[in-house]
Amino acid sequence: MNKLKKSSPYNILTMLALILLALSFLFPLYWIITGSFKSQMVAVSATPAWFPLEPTVDNYIRLFKNPAVKWLTNTVFVSLASMVLVLLTASLAGYTLAKKRFYGRAFVFALIIASMALPKQVVLVPLVRIMDFLKLSDNPWAVILPTVGWPFGIFLMKQFSESIPNEVLESARIDGAGELRTFVSIVTPIIKPAFGALGIFTFINTWNDYFLQLIMLRSRANLTISLGIATLQSEYATNYGLQMAGAALGSIPIILIFIFFQKYFTQGITMGAVKG
Repeated sequence: MNKLKKSSPYNILTMLALILLALSFLFPLYWIITGSFKSQMVAVSATPAWFPLEPTVDNYIRLFKNPAVKWLTNTVFVSLASMVLVLLTASLAGYTLAKKRFYGRAFVFALIIASMALPKQVVLVPLVRIMDFLKLSDNPWAVILPTVGWPFGIFLMKQFSESIPNEVLESARIDGAGELRTFVSIVTPIIKPAFGALGIFTFINTWNDYFLQLIMLRSRANLTISLGIATLQSEYATNYGLQMAGAALGSIPIILIFIFFQKYFTQGITMGAVKG
């Protein structure tokens, strides 16, 4: 009891510090959302308006007069398709590298680790030429396909697959399960937290990959939400309320993805920390 009383001030201070830290992270989101309901005059005022006293939806009306829904749909499609393909390829490759013994396995894994340190700008020119050769220039698939085989995803899945007991796999083989059945029925449930963590990482990474989207996409109908928001900036002035409305609209899918997958994300991070 005395120990609990002695530690209570520390717990209170820790909780206050965490609350302040959380509020500092939430403030940019609050500023974007409230700013999206401000007029241009209020948004550029020298005295910041912490809350829109005369809120307006004109920014959203102007935003939807542009192909904002199309931009958002493009971004969701690109991010979801990349997430699904990365989860599929990374889980298969990670499991193979972790549990299969074949000649050159260590060399292949070393190449994957080395490629994690390779800047994207180094491979940009080959990527553009490959997409041109495949007739995918100015196509959403030009953004999706380069993410397949993400080295970080393969590394993460390999580390999780290492924790699968060999005895369980041997039992599945004795029972007559093939490789595909073993992977779907045995391996996938065990590494489910890794799927959640990698899914969030991939979705957010693809969603925010402004550089690759800028290089690969050109026509207005194929733009993502981040590129579309950038086009709303005129040469001599910036409508901050309009851009904040676009940013608020573009943040909704990321927030929803994190809410739905946060359980598996937390489990994945925790298990990765325990593995060291």
